[in-house]
Amino acid sequence: MKASASVWTGRGLSALFVLFMLGASIAPKLLQMPIAEETMAQLGWPPGHAFWIGCIELACVLLYIFPRTSVLGALLFTALCGGAMATHIRVESPLFSHILFGVYLCLFMWGGLWLRDPALRALFPWRR
Repeated sequence: MKASASVWTGRGLSALFVLFMLGASIAPKLLQMPIAEETMAQLGWPPGHAFWIGCIELACVLLYIFPRTSVLGALLFTALCGGAMATHIRVESPLFSHILFGVYLCLFMWGGLWLRDPALRALFPWRR
């Protein structure tokens, strides 16, 4: 079966999302890089929590990449982004660059999933 252009675009968006999360968020936390702990400390998180948040992010991304569990992974990651946004609101971070970054990530993630998953497109059709 040949995949359409929208499915390939969705796969591309999903791949970019996964690569971004692995490289920019998950790896620094799981490798316990100082920048991850410093950033978490600035947000009010006690030392050691970055690693466990990285584990949760990795679990969400792994669920997202497998077709059978992709919607569950997207839902869990959306919840995780909500918590991150609440943390940024609490420390009064800038709106467009920090607080809404979770919204940007989720739009990218859900957009990729919507384009590659016909069942999701049937559930949420695009109308003119």
